[in-house]
Amino acid sequence: MGKVTAKTLISEGHIVYGAARRVNNMDDLVELGGHAIRMDITDENQVQNAVARILEEQGRIDVLVNNAGYAVYGAVEQVSLDDARRQFEVNLFGLASLTQKILPHMRERRSGFIINVTSIGGKVYTPLGAWYHATKHALEGWSDSLRVETAGFGIKVSIIEPGAIQTEFSDVMTDPMLALSKGGPYESIAEGVARGNKTYYNDAPSNSPQVIANVIANAVKSNRPKTRYAAGKMAKTTLFMRRWLSDKAFDKALSKMLK
Repeated sequence: MGKVTAKTLISEGHIVYGAARRVNNMDDLVELGGHAIRMDITDENQVQNAVARILEEQGRIDVLVNNAGYAVYGAVEQVSLDDARRQFEVNLFGLASLTQKILPHMRERRSGFIINVTSIGGKVYTPLGAWYHATKHALEGWSDSLRVETAGFGIKVSIIEPGAIQTEFSDVMTDPMLALSKGGPYESIAEGVARGNKTYYNDAPSNSPQVIANVIANAVKSNRPKTRYAAGKMAKTTLFMRRWLSDKAFDKALSKMLK
């Protein structure tokens, strides 16, 4: 989603810096006129150096899109706390560190736009996804607080809530989950989650990363962006179900998906 968003913003005339751990995968972005920065969101020095470089070269940062994230899936009983902490370091604390380093510059200019990509997983829950959902629920609340406390400085904050989007997300999550659960009490649940993901993430126009890129690009162009944008396959449907179903009814719907 991040790269497609970067390409879309470049095509619309924006100066775009794309940050990634695997900077060699960003060559196509550079060919389009973008800039690539090697950055591990959990490395404070790399984060600081990236912000310093952009400010030195451009003198300002108008928009920050926080898109870094991945999922650790597995039973609460089985996922190590080290893996859980790493999940929070990437999905919450890393982007928080980057945001903290950019906020003073936006505040001084009394202008800026921060876009945090969460997930519909920040509003719902799934079996074996406790740690992932915890990070996304946390990011939702964190973003709401940030929006209110920075509004007086002319800074806008929006949340993007993707549904099932075709990225590396599902593959990165599914194989370790199955390996962790194999031979244990949660194996059948893991297999059910894997089957559900295969169906959930199958090809459809609504789960193209371009869907999210377009939403972000439109938010950037808006003078009054929404506080939240839900988009992608099953995003609005899932959020509607969660809003109107009781906890027990939603639990039952999830259980049926595992069969």
